[in-house]
Amino acid sequence: MSDTRRLQIHAVSQDDPRAAPLLAELAVEYSTRYERPLEEQVEALITHPGEEFAPPHGALLVVVEDGEPVAGGAFRRYDEDTAELKRIWTSRRHRRRGLARIVLAELETEALLRGYARIYLTTGWRQPEAVGLYLAAGYTALYDVTRPAEEIGPHPFEKFLTRKVESA
Repeated sequence: MSDTRRLQIHAVSQDDPRAAPLLAELAVEYSTRYERPLEEQVEALITHPGEEFAPPHGALLVVVEDGEPVAGGAFRRYDEDTAELKRIWTSRRHRRRGLARIVLAELETEALLRGYARIYLTTGWRQPEAVGLYLAAGYTALYDVTRPAEEIGPHPFEKFLTRKVESA
């Protein structure tokens, strides 16, 4: 697990330089896994309206360690009660350290603070690591998990948020 004392979590805008590695690596990841042109993936990520991931209805968080962006993710409004997670990312050089779980927990907390009661997300059929992450983090698969991944297409998940009770 990562030494969380060295991690800083920043709420940023899509055009913040700290978000650039997130967008760049996601474009490469999507291009490679789904055999789509890299330029198409870059364009889709950087031209998507950044205000969807901005307050008051959204957030884009970047985890920085020793000045380097190492993980991040975002959410936007899906409906009045539901936030939709997007752009969950961990730097290739920093995987297998629990950073994605930290990102999920921070996004869930922020969504709860913004008044959302539910999280919705989809991940691709060629991202078994993401499927495993969401299942391990308590998300419910909204598809038949016994079917082959490529038959399902995008894999939808949900999680209902609850406020943590403070102990005295």
